[in-house]
Amino acid sequence: MLFAINHSIGEKSGKKTGKMSSIVVKDVEENNSLIWYRNDLRVDNHSGLFNAIRNSDKILGFYCFNPKMFELNELNFHKTDSYRAKFLIESVENLKTELKKNNISLIIKIGDPVEELTNIISNKNINHVYFQNEWTEEEVQEEKSLKNKCDRVKFHSFYGQFLYDPEDLEIQNISNVFTNFRKHCEKKIEVRNLTDSVTKLNPKNLILEDYNVPTLADLGLNDFDVDSRSAFKFKGGSDSAKERVDYYLWKSNKISYYKKTRNGLIGLDYSSKFSAWLSNGSISPIEIFWQIKDYEKNILKNQSTYWLIFELIWRDYFKYISMKYGNKIFKIGGILEKDYHWSRDKEIFNKWINGLTDEPFVNANMVELSSTGWMSNRGRQNVASYLSKELKIDWRWGARYFESMLIDYDVHSNYGNWMYVSGVGNDPRDRKFNIKFQAERYDPLNKYQNIWLQKRLFI
Repeated sequence: MLFAINHSIGEKSGKKTGKMSSIVVKDVEENNSLIWYRNDLRVDNHSGLFNAIRNSDKILGFYCFNPKMFELNELNFHKTDSYRAKFLIESVENLKTELKKNNISLIIKIGDPVEELTNIISNKNINHVYFQNEWTEEEVQEEKSLKNKCDRVKFHSFYGQFLYDPEDLEIQNISNVFTNFRKHCEKKIEVRNLTDSVTKLNPKNLILEDYNVPTLADLGLNDFDVDSRSAFKFKGGSDSAKERVDYYLWKSNKISYYKKTRNGLIGLDYSSKFSAWLSNGSISPIEIFWQIKDYEKNILKNQSTYWLIFELIWRDYFKYISMKYGNKIFKIGGILEKDYHWSRDKEIFNKWINGLTDEPFVNANMVELSSTGWMSNRGRQNVASYLSKELKIDWRWGARYFESMLIDYDVHSNYGNWMYVSGVGNDPRDRKFNIKFQAERYDPLNKYQNIWLQKRLFI
């Protein structure tokens, strides 16, 4: 079943830490386990790894770069382009380092994940595979194919990408209105424990083979220098994620101003930037949540600290909407199945991509995206509204361009937000952004627009 939990790993508690229950009983002479990494690129607070260590004799990690994820599509841009790919490469490199500290090797491949996994399972005598549940079609098909080919292997799945665990909610009863969902979760659902720290394995667990993380060139992509104007100058990986959380909460107290600054357009600190590490699982939302709770207990609790939790709940919400509606989030009518007349004029679409529209504020945001792989949340709302409501271009084209370019791309948040703005999702009011008013309000002195639209003397 698409939405079923095969093995739920976790424990419900309102406390930050707690013992996790073991879910695997040794029923063979030796348990050789493999952690199939997907969008869960971390060691800490990783239920699959935690339980594998408790119940295995030998453990390997595995990550696969699927070439299909980096190919050109019919719109003539890569499904995953260089900015997002570099952040992923850095994240996998950091994961490899962190696993090695615990005497676990990470096998890294470029190829079809099912084929590569099948070979490893056979060659390394793997009899247990741990993996994070995903529910979009491509990932589900991978799982089914792998299970069919490896029918003697025990598979253990878990959800590690949520703030509120799916086992605690009735998916089909999820409201189509965010406020209802939020109030229900805040009143009825407890955020689960962090897992205990993993136990370091014997060095004999390491294998002789060492696997290199691919370069951008290996993936058929161009390298780049980070633009000096970028609002996102951070590296991928759990170490960088922890550094950012530590800075944003404890060292700078920026979180205490989050509600006031979150609609900013310029600089590194107008928003938390946590979304990039959350998107590939370099850090879990539960870890961020409990850190915020610690901050509230020891430093300050105000509207801003709550508002960051509020955004984590929004993130959960779009995941639950995609879980509830499945492939409808990719359909032109969205979850509402609305029949609008959408254009597929590639010339108009490319003007939007290249920042050549009639709206300077839209253009500035699109130039920032193409130059850095980043755009503020305020900018994303405006350019999406403009493409769908003003230019009336198929909103899914915009969603696919964001998928290609955004460092913090998350399929559920991306398509959920695009549906919302385009009038086919969870906005009960079907609003349209007034671009000129938005520019006047959030960029009254044209500072942001000047940064991205003025020609530079030296590049």
